[in-house]
Amino acid sequence: MQAVMDLSPEDALRLNVLLANPLEAVRIDEGTLTVHALTPEGETSIPLNPNCREEQYLKRVRELFSTHVLGSPGGYPVFLKRWTRMGQARDDSLEKLLLLGEPEAVVAVVHAPGLTDELARRAWWAMPTSDNARRMLSRKAVAEGRMGKVLADFLLEFLPFEESPQAMIESVRLVLQPGLISNEAREKLWARGRSKNSYYVGFLQAVPDELPLEKPSHPAHEALREALDDLADANPLASLLLRVTSGAGQAWLATAETVMKKPSNQDVVVELMEAIRDYFSPAAAEGERLRSIEAVLAQADARMADRREADLAAVLERLPDEHHALVRALLVLSAAGERLVAPIFATTDAIGSVMRKKIAPVTGPLFEQLALLQGRKT
Repeated sequence: MQAVMDLSPEDALRLNVLLANPLEAVRIDEGTLTVHALTPEGETSIPLNPNCREEQYLKRVRELFSTHVLGSPGGYPVFLKRWTRMGQARDDSLEKLLLLGEPEAVVAVVHAPGLTDELARRAWWAMPTSDNARRMLSRKAVAEGRMGKVLADFLLEFLPFEESPQAMIESVRLVLQPGLISNEAREKLWARGRSKNSYYVGFLQAVPDELPLEKPSHPAHEALREALDDLADANPLASLLLRVTSGAGQAWLATAETVMKKPSNQDVVVELMEAIRDYFSPAAAEGERLRSIEAVLAQADARMADRREADLAAVLERLPDEHHALVRALLVLSAAGERLVAPIFATTDAIGSVMRKKIAPVTGPLFEQLALLQGRKT
């Protein structure tokens, strides 16, 4: 039987009139049994009048929309399978998915590489969730478009209610993209990091050289600059050392150290370890990432001793022996990352102080490097 014939006469008429007009998105409220539609002229709603069980009736309504939009009552899952199999995953077909009244179809649009600012506007109307906001704000076209500030404001307001530290970190990182929030909002967000230091990880990732924290340069920064300044443009390791010992670099190190002292759970540890790896990546050795802190320390010592790497050798030749430990610290921290804690987390789901004790063999040597780069002896 056709879906239209299964609907109550009143609904069949009103829904077909709706479908005869231009639509931008459709949302079906199962709780109130209402079809909401976004049109070029604004929003409209149609209350449903079921003539059978509600679940079955809603299925018929969706079949009507699917038949009209896709030419088949099968709906989103069937359409997606056919779409992918035929190699027709074209960006210009994404708008069709927003007319099905299917939450899964909206999520597919949100995750699509071809998401545009206009499609983001329609998808946000259809399904305004924090997960969707994060996915859309990760797209440059959306972050730099009209929807960028809309989504950033939502994530900022929703942040106190977010339960997942990983989601908190991602939200902070995304809203800190250029031009999305005011300086005042950024300062307030930073201040909230005192009670939820997972926020700080988002700052470390998003604005590593522009943290809202003032720190003096490393005591050796001027001497290092005199020795390496003319080398820095062509030598990533020299540039990194000057970056780390500057005031901005010292703020980054102090913030990373603050988070590492008291991460709330394993997700925060992993995100922090990856942030450290990314920051120090110019000093990383070629080849596969190491899986133990012992191997990391041994590798750093071997690199310092053999000096077969041109950039490393050039930096060491310019510096007195007393500053060589700073270079070694860069090498050690560049090998941080999830892989160093993965073997520990694979055998425990501990959080809080118990987790911190278990990862101490890894974080201990990293603390030493962070302290050294901040001019403190350990």
